[in-house]
Amino acid sequence: MTAFSDDALQELQSEVQRLLGRCLLRLQQYERLIKAIIAQHEISGPVHDLEGMQSARIANSARKTLGTLVGDLLGSYIVTDQIDSPLNAAADSLGDANSISIRTQIALSDADFVRTENGLRELVLLRNDLVHHFIDRYDLGSLDGCRRGRDALVDAYSKIDQRFDELRTWAGDTQKLHGVMAQVVQSDDFRNFVVTAISPLEAMHLRSEGIVRALREAAGELAVDGWATVSEAGVWVAARYPEQLPVKYGYSSWRQVVHEARIFELRYFERGGRRTACYREKVESHYEQPVPGSPVS
Repeated sequence: MTAFSDDALQELQSEVQRLLGRCLLRLQQYERLIKAIIAQHEISGPVHDLEGMQSARIANSARKTLGTLVGDLLGSYIVTDQIDSPLNAAADSLGDANSISIRTQIALSDADFVRTENGLRELVLLRNDLVHHFIDRYDLGSLDGCRRGRDALVDAYSKIDQRFDELRTWAGDTQKLHGVMAQVVQSDDFRNFVVTAISPLEAMHLRSEGIVRALREAAGELAVDGWATVSEAGVWVAARYPEQLPVKYGYSSWRQVVHEARIFELRYFERGGRRTACYREKVESHYEQPVPGSPVS
């Protein structure tokens, strides 16, 4: 009987150890994911130092306990419909024309927010109990203590896993939002707004009334057989409209401006033995104006 009891006790102790390890591993996965969300759900700071500030947020989150992370999550990432985000105030305090402040949030009803808050607080208490008090609470030297500890760990894992699935769902939704934001950030209008402080509407206006109008004038003055060289037009515009330069609109060359304007036709011709970029304004009719030299591919 003693040998049988010892074997049963060792088997139960091994099962308790396995279940406790499973709970702790799931908790580590949860902490890892919540740290990533806290570090990445908000982007704020000067454009030129966003990478450095993001690295600092990641490093700061890595040092926090689960209780602190849950406190950061509530009211910042997880909010109620009635909570006014302090994001605008934070953005106003940046004091840099080339700064950006973007935050993703999960908005819940008051009832869901309270339920979620209670669930997260319970998770913190459960984690602390497992890490610091489990062997004090259950006598793992007895069959009865091991059985009660085993049942408690099965229940604990179910609760941890439920919270983890919830967090993983939030992270997936946030990742989708980040994808949308990435498309916006990479757009020409956003680049103009951030780099040159020109809003999308202003950029549309300036494309038709600013640099594009100057290129139209240059083509009218410099065109030979209907075509003007891009390089000569750039020199002409810079001399007469020095404020209308490609860099103002986020472009690196006059040729890029001509191409992106969409109202010009861009071709390459042999001029003086050199391949030269030329342009003219697109026409609605199919009438072809004579071109200087032979086009090259």
